[in-house]
Amino acid sequence: MVAAQRRSRAILWGATIVVALGFLATLEVAAQGYGSPGPITGLAREVIFAPYSGQVLYAGLALMMVVLTWRQRFIALGSALGIDAVFWLVRWAVDAKMNFGTGALWVILGYTVIAVTRRTGRERVLLLKGVGLGMLLVAGHKTGGTWLLITSMTRPEVLDQYVATADHALGAPSWLAGELVEASGPIGDRVLGTVYGQLPLAAALVALYQLRHVAVERRFPGHHLVRTFLVIGLLGPAVYMVFPVVGPVFAYGADGGHWAVANLWPDTPPSISTPHPIRFDEVTPRNCMPSLHTAWATTIFIHSRDGSRLIRFAGTFWLVATLAATLGFGYHYGVDLIAGVVFALTIEAAMRAFDRGWDRAGAWLVAYGAAVFVVLLVSYRYLPMEMARYPWFFGPLLILAMVSVIHGYVRATRERDSEPTPTEKLGPQLQPA
Repeated sequence: MVAAQRRSRAILWGATIVVALGFLATLEVAAQGYGSPGPITGLAREVIFAPYSGQVLYAGLALMMVVLTWRQRFIALGSALGIDAVFWLVRWAVDAKMNFGTGALWVILGYTVIAVTRRTGRERVLLLKGVGLGMLLVAGHKTGGTWLLITSMTRPEVLDQYVATADHALGAPSWLAGELVEASGPIGDRVLGTVYGQLPLAAALVALYQLRHVAVERRFPGHHLVRTFLVIGLLGPAVYMVFPVVGPVFAYGADGGHWAVANLWPDTPPSISTPHPIRFDEVTPRNCMPSLHTAWATTIFIHSRDGSRLIRFAGTFWLVATLAATLGFGYHYGVDLIAGVVFALTIEAAMRAFDRGWDRAGAWLVAYGAAVFVVLLVSYRYLPMEMARYPWFFGPLLILAMVSVIHGYVRATRERDSEPTPTEKLGPQLQPA
């Protein structure tokens, strides 16, 4: 039984690697076709040139270090900082673009070589898993940027008028939140901006807490935050292609320039009128529906529930602040957030079911969440006028749909968590590494 389980895990890992590499190659070709470097080219350039996001590279390094001993962690971090210091001086001397993170990437790649040449057996597998975890975060960040480029290039028309009209069912919350953020002054703007921009770092911190015992136990837990985080980032942009939306600050605000319908955000909500697709520029990403920031923050909140009081507080704060930022900066409509929550819970339920084994309750929850998500998108597209005319009916109905998925997820999770996992059923002596 143990041998069969290990064989199935090996096959799964192999298939995952092949699919991931094929997906990256496809995005690379697509990006090159639009005259922009893809995720592979972008990552290769950062081996020498200044990285776009050094925080993500160091977050990836931190995730990789969960498989190392404390001595090895200090050596890895010191090496990364030392390499960055050298690159910083060289870039300063030649007046090149300045940023940090190259050292972290070098160390991750260095440990890949060490795993292949200096490790054997389970130690090699464990180190490669650590390297893969760190590189997945980095590659996911690069992939997201390429996806956004493709959405802006391939979707000339956006559906903001439909979403803005449907958003009247919730009282156009982005306009209210935008006024509140403006009233909070530079402090509120800076705090929310930091929270919004450093979401990958927050995810890495929660993941580090979840994976803190990996170096001692010499194995990863069956399910953790990074898995759901990456799947959300992989599937979410595909929805952008089906439902392209740029957001209030672009479609109805000054940031949209002459492409905007009108300069209304955040002072005056748009009037209710028959919506239609509008053409937009080839630069602004169509990344609103669903709100992936909301989906990711929801996932961080869920995975922080099993942590210490500080971790739970941080997860709650990040969720609340992210919701405030997505609305208050005009990046999303209220209905985007509802779709984002449903999207996150559906994927999280699927990842948990995949880890613990599919059963009727797990399959039903995933199917129900997916159905609610599809119904939301269809309603935003084909019933926006009805939603705007009858907010007293559709507003509570939208909230109820989201709450029903939340309730189903909480109930299913409590029931499943009370049962032993397949690994636990094997007994302590038979658990695979």
